[in-house]
This record gives sequence, C-alpha cells and structure tokens, in this order.
Amino acid sequence: MLHIQFQRYHHKLYIMRIFNSPAPSETQTRVRILDAAKRLFASQGFDGTTTRDLAQAAGVAEGTLFRHFPNKKAILIEIATQGWVEILTDLLTELSEMGSYKAVAQVMRRRMWNMHKNADLMRICFMEAQFHPDLRDRIQSEVIAKMTDVAEAFFQTAMDKGIYRRTDAKLVAKVFLGMFAIAGFSDNTLMEPNASPQQMQEMAEGLADIFLNGVLAKE
Repeated sequence: MLHIQFQRYHHKLYIMRIFNSPAPSETQTRVRILDAAKRLFASQGFDGTTTRDLAQAAGVAEGTLFRHFPNKKAILIEIATQGWVEILTDLLTELSEMGSYKAVAQVMRRRMWNMHKNADLMRICFMEAQFHPDLRDRIQSEVIAKMTDVAEAFFQTAMDKGIYRRTDAKLVAKVFLGMFAIAGFSDNTLMEPNASPQQMQEMAEGLADIFLNGVLAKE
C-alpha cells in the first residue's frame, strides 16, 4: 500500500512539473521566429511564405507571431539588418586585429570558412532587397555606410603609412567589403559547395593577392 502511495505521489509531482514548467522566455520565442523566417524566406521567398507557415515552423500561434512583430515585413527587415551587422562586425573586428596590413588572406579564409552559416541570410538580403526599397535603404544607412566608414579608416591608415599606394580609400573599402558580399550570394559563387579547408585557403590567398597586387604584370 505504501509503495502504491509512493508511486502516486511521484506521478502527481511529474504531472505538476509538466503543467507548471516555465514557458519559453519572450526572447527565446522571438529568436525562434526569426530563425524559422530565415529558413523559409531563403528557401521559398518572402512572398511565398505566409504568416501561418512562419508560425508553424517556429512552433507558435499566429497571434504570438504578431505579438512580437507588427507584420511579416518587420521580420524580414530585422533578419536582414541584424544579420548584416553580425557579419560585418565580425569581419571588421578581424580586420582591426590583423597582425599586418598584408595579412588579408587570414581574414578572408576565416570569413569564407564561416560563409556557409550565413548562406540563408545572404540569399535573403540579395534577393529581397531588389523588391523592397525600404529594406535596401535600411541596410545601406544602418549597416553598409557605417561599416564602409570603419573599413575606409583602416585602409587610409595603411596608405598614410606607405603600406598601400595612395588611392581612394573609400573605394578600396567598398571593393573589399564587396568581395565578401559576392562570395556569400550563393554557396558556389566563388567556390564549389563543401570545399575543403585547403581549397578555401587557396581561394583566400588568391583573392588577397588580387586585392593587394592587382592583375597587371609588373613592368
């Protein structure tokens, strides 16, 4: 009898834990929605994804979706802006920590190695920005312009030290950042999918060589 009561007691505790377990935090729910949207927007496009699709993929009710975001467009804009901030912040942090102004290949190799993780984001940014001017303008004003200024200062310093030849530092910064944007447009823009570390290293060194030395033969 005592054994049966003991089992019932533990069963009751188990049921209580299930119903009294804390709900996911608002932050976790928001992140889940954004992750689901990133996958769906990349695979079937913004217009091809419904809010019902998003809610199901995120494991939430549609009402929860609209509690966190006023509309589907707001989700797209947050994915794009926050994603670009993370990508370019990482890039420019590595740039500032380079051991030498000529060590561009090191930065490129690390960026290319991580590029596959950002493939969905890059695809969304490039494809959807064509059809949503407000998204394009926000990325330009809040991300690209600021990051270009930081990169420009980096290259201008190298020019002032005589390491790089004097030219338009802002243009150099845009070309440098553009290489990563193009590489991230799709999984095989510059390299084959599932490239080996050795292939990535060779590609990074090749890009760095072209960036630093150009393509003209030395006289």
